[in-house]
Amino acid sequence: MSISLSNLGLDWPDGTVAFRDLTAHFPQGRTGLVGLNGSGKSSLLRVIAGLIEPTSGSLTVDGDVGYLPQTLTLATGTTVADLLGVRAKLDALRAIESGDVAAEHFDVLGDDWDIETRAAEATEFGLDTRVGSLSGGEAVLVAIAGLRLRGAAVTLLDEPTNNLDRPARARLRELVEGWRGTLVVVSHDVALLELMDQTAELRGGQLTFFGGPYSAYASSLETEQAAARQALKTAKHDLKTEKRQRIEAESKIAHSAAKGRADKGSLPNIVLGGRKNAAQVSAGKLRTDLSSRVADAAAAADLAERRVRDDDLIHVDLPDPGLAAGRRVAELRGSNQTVVIQGPERVALTGPNGVGKTTLLGNLVRHTDRIGYLTQRLDTLDDQLTVLENVRAAAPDVPPGEVRNRLARFLIRGSAVDRAVSTLSGGERFRVSLACLLLADPAHWLLVLDEPTNNLDLHSVDQLVSALSSYRGALIVVSHDDAFLERLGIDVWLELDASGALTRSA
Repeated sequence: MSISLSNLGLDWPDGTVAFRDLTAHFPQGRTGLVGLNGSGKSSLLRVIAGLIEPTSGSLTVDGDVGYLPQTLTLATGTTVADLLGVRAKLDALRAIESGDVAAEHFDVLGDDWDIETRAAEATEFGLDTRVGSLSGGEAVLVAIAGLRLRGAAVTLLDEPTNNLDRPARARLRELVEGWRGTLVVVSHDVALLELMDQTAELRGGQLTFFGGPYSAYASSLETEQAAARQALKTAKHDLKTEKRQRIEAESKIAHSAAKGRADKGSLPNIVLGGRKNAAQVSAGKLRTDLSSRVADAAAAADLAERRVRDDDLIHVDLPDPGLAAGRRVAELRGSNQTVVIQGPERVALTGPNGVGKTTLLGNLVRHTDRIGYLTQRLDTLDDQLTVLENVRAAAPDVPPGEVRNRLARFLIRGSAVDRAVSTLSGGERFRVSLACLLLADPAHWLLVLDEPTNNLDLHSVDQLVSALSSYRGALIVVSHDDAFLERLGIDVWLELDASGALTRSA
């Protein structure tokens, strides 16, 4: 029960390289797969799951594969039975029970005559319930329950804690600790990554494995980078020294040449010629030696600099929406009270999965002006349009060239701007959704963010916090990430319960 990659490569139709020449082995046990947004983690999982054909190399997987995609919640028309992976068996069982005794139904069902009972026990929702009627967290939990029910030899989880509340995250961690077979998890949830037997980093199209959980990986990386920074500092000092010594040597050579010209009238020509030739030979050897030493020092400095990471991160400067402190911006209407948001207030909306936070936000959005809404499902983009076309729809008066320049701050550059949204990974889709929201013209008075840290790597979360910290409009954030909320400087904490009541908390 393992995964083996041999010179595996994936190129997109537009020529963009997802990764190249990956040779690696994922052993049985739990592996955390980390890397910056856009590094190819989700694409690699989709290749392993058999959803994308690699463009080069080969892949071997021992046993069947179960897969939880990032974009699970976008499939609003699928049912709970689909999420559990039992739809085909369930349809076969119901056909047989209705009197259809075709052989193919028995082939599909096999020995799973109790599949309906076992599936119903795996979830509290009806098997024909549509995903669109579930919260994002509920949909993810049902899908994970289905993967457990299936018991595949290899299981791939892409950001499984997205949308999960605190109790659900705790339950997921329990499931992961007892997971059998080979498990590969892509996540930005440090607590989940701490349960891994090993950590693999995908960076620059290459996989590097570290023994132990995320903390061991982070510690090893910090030690390596500290050594790399010191080596770079030393190499730069050596290069500076070699350059200075070359300048000093050139000065001495010039001084000796001037002295030779001054002695020209006091010595015989044969002596002067001999001295001149010897000086030229000596100066030539010295220059060659010094140039070689400078070149070697420059090469060492260049090598040391490449070892120091300078990761490309999101950089966002938000426009001032010109929101007056006393302006009434929006109202959050609970079953027990209405909470007024006034001026640039920052509001955190919390509560368990399924109590209606997203529904409450949807009602708010429909009755509020100058509002930007980042949905939990990231379903506001037009999949058939390009990235540029989607962002221009939010800022129609901004020239295309300026839009491209602004998108570069979201790490969306070059040919990626002209890709169809349907080809994007979850992290890329998030950045485009965020760009549509934050680059809107005119700027929004109120930003509503539903689980904004989903699909973001830890570095990008830092950049999002930095951007939102300078935003001068109002902000409503739904998140189960307490650390993220604490960093935003929340003014008002609200909790929504199952009855629809809003409660202020300290």
